[in-house]
Amino acid sequence: MIKNIAYLLALHSVNGLGPVRLKALLDYFSDPKLVWEAEAKEIIKIGIPQNVVSLLVETRKKLEPEKYLESIKKSSIKFITIFDENYPKLLKQIYDPPTVLYYKGEILPGDERAIAVVGTRKVTGYGKLVTEKFATELAGMGMTVVSGLARGVDTQAHQAAIAAGGRTIAVLGGGLNCIFPPENTRLAASITEGYGAVVSEFPPDHPSLPGNFPSRNRIISGLSLGVLVTEAAESSGSLITARTALEQGRDVFAVPGPITSEFSKGPAFLIKQGAKLVTSAEEILEELGIERVKGAELRVQSEVKLTEVERKVLECLVNEEKHIDEICRELGLSASEVSASLVKMEITGLVKNLGGGNYIKIC
Repeated sequence: MIKNIAYLLALHSVNGLGPVRLKALLDYFSDPKLVWEAEAKEIIKIGIPQNVVSLLVETRKKLEPEKYLESIKKSSIKFITIFDENYPKLLKQIYDPPTVLYYKGEILPGDERAIAVVGTRKVTGYGKLVTEKFATELAGMGMTVVSGLARGVDTQAHQAAIAAGGRTIAVLGGGLNCIFPPENTRLAASITEGYGAVVSEFPPDHPSLPGNFPSRNRIISGLSLGVLVTEAAESSGSLITARTALEQGRDVFAVPGPITSEFSKGPAFLIKQGAKLVTSAEEILEELGIERVKGAELRVQSEVKLTEVERKVLECLVNEEKHIDEICRELGLSASEVSASLVKMEITGLVKNLGGGNYIKIC
């Protein structure tokens, strides 16, 4: 545990002070407070660019470290630093591990048994099918599913892990106060409610910018024993994640797809480059030389914390499928109340949308 944590977080908020430069500063000064108070010319001497030093000087004028720390705590955001004993072991092994990792939810020791599942944002029906299959199987074997909360494959992977009662970690390309894409805000909240964690190396209010995602990808692979690409074009960002995984000494797996689909070209390319072709999660575990958790302590759906409205809606669906209008009439609730409850419970795997406004409870 490092002292003067407020000053470390303040330094971490300065654009341009990434893991490598922050490490150089801390190695030289030993204490983040001394870095914060050092003269600009002294910081420049150890190799920090002039423009970054100028940003640091400007940040000092408008940010009080202790107040900044309190603002983070008040927003229910937790953090862990590379100096802490419970920092993720796999992530600590990479070349440039994040100095600070912000998160909501819980990061557990068992999350070291993790596989990243990534792929295209423009997921096809086939991609949805295989992503759901692998994420469900992995979660059922006691593996944590890691992905990036993006549209497409990432979303499918997180949702399938939750529906299977497993654990999942979403790594953001921006701060925790800036969930992107916005339509996955509800999914992010569901993950933090007992199914895993949403994490980021970026300060809480840092926007999700295109340039952030290669950095985000190294964390996805860094948290994982291996990376699985289920569907991707040859130019997909998920191939960057696969390449980063190889650089980190992690295994890469790929799912074959229809040769007529452009979204099968990414996995095909990876397989040609030496990635392991897989058709089941069992093959991934075999390749890694690890056993599935027998009787894995997966979250039981009945243990999900429900609101009073959600509980009533679920009880209404116990014996048969019903239309949303029928549920509203039986319970005397508004369509907006019932709809919101159904969406949340669909994400968490308690109910299934049969289409046409009809829902059924999943046993």
